Order: sequence, then C-alpha cells, then structure tokens
Amino acid sequence: MDIAALATRRYTTKTFDATKRIPEDELEQIKTLLRYSPSSVNSQPWHFILASSNEAKQKLTEATMQFAFNTQKLLNASHVLVLCRRTSIDDAYLNTLLTQEELDGRIPNEEVKNTILGARKFFVGLHTDTLNDANDWMEKQVYLALGTLLLGAAALDIDACPIEGFDAAVMDKVLGLEEKGLHACVMVALGYRAADDFNAVLPKSRLPQDQVLTEL
Repeated sequence: MDIAALATRRYTTKTFDATKRIPEDELEQIKTLLRYSPSSVNSQPWHFILASSNEAKQKLTEATMQFAFNTQKLLNASHVLVLCRRTSIDDAYLNTLLTQEELDGRIPNEEVKNTILGARKFFVGLHTDTLNDANDWMEKQVYLALGTLLLGAAALDIDACPIEGFDAAVMDKVLGLEEKGLHACVMVALGYRAADDFNAVLPKSRLPQDQVLTEL
C-alpha cells in the first residue's frame, strides 16, 4: 500500500451523496481504527459516538444551528462520529486501564504493573497539577485518533469531513455527555462524495516540503 498516495488523494468532502451507505464490514474496520489509535501512555482518554440513523444525525444538527453550513453535511453523510475526551482521569479509570492490560497479557507481574501505574500517574499529575492543561492534553489524544481515522477512511475509499464548526456545549447537552464525564471535541462526517462536490476537483494545496520539514 502506498500511504503517501492515500494522503495526497484524500480530501475534505464538502457534499455527500445521501443515497450511499458505508458497508457494515467497513464500518467495523472504522471502529477498530478508533479503538486502536495511539495515545500518550496508552491513556485512551476518549469516547466515540457513532450516529448511523437519520434520527440520530438530525439530533446532532442541534449543535450546528450557528454553523448552518455544516448541517447538511451531517444529514447527507452515511455516518457521523462525535469524538469526545474525558473530563478527568481519576484513579478508578487508571485501574480500569490496568485491568484491561492484565486481561490482554501485557502485565506479567506486580513490578511491571506498579511501573506502568506510576508512569501514568506521573503524566496525569504533570498535566493536572503542574501544567494545568489536562483537558488540552486529553484532547491531543483525541486528535491522534482523528488522524488515524482520516487516513484509514481513505484506505477504505470512504470520504470524510472533519468538523469543528459546532457548538460543543450544545452537543454535550444533546448527548448528555457531562453526566458521563465526557466533552465533545470534534465531529467527522463519513460517506461518499456527491457528484457535484466542488472540492473533489480542486487540486490539493500544501506548503513546500522545505518550508515544513527540516532534516538535521
């Protein structure tokens, strides 16, 4: 597979064909991509909400009332994902991570377990108590998942449009996220481009490599 070709081929879809749906087997691959996305110290401080039905997508549009240019994207897309971060990482959640790692065979003994827990507590404490940027730190992990999703969707020939143009506070209310300890960060509309999508025929534009990359 030519990864660079995928990166240059994919683009932000502006108009979706509402008649086309993502096959279930490919949707399962999308879910796997999200679940296996990388995160700092494997903290996984995220939750992903998938809107599949017209009713569910309509519900999400309540958060785009001030961003009407995005409403139709949500309605015409095959599926819409809301990528959320946790509002905190407490000891109970850290223990949940450790328990899962034990089940998955990553922790051979108590010494390793304590080392992993100590490392996580260090970084959580660093961002929570020292740098006071825990929410930003967790959101960075969500955006790692976003990047994984966008490139993976391109590999499946699924079109995508990442969307920050929505009212996150409204989305939190609509989906009851605050009570779940979550906050909406970004959405992604997934599906297939419409024949009249103007962005599909425009050339991609990026700064030259020598302006964005330095070799030492």
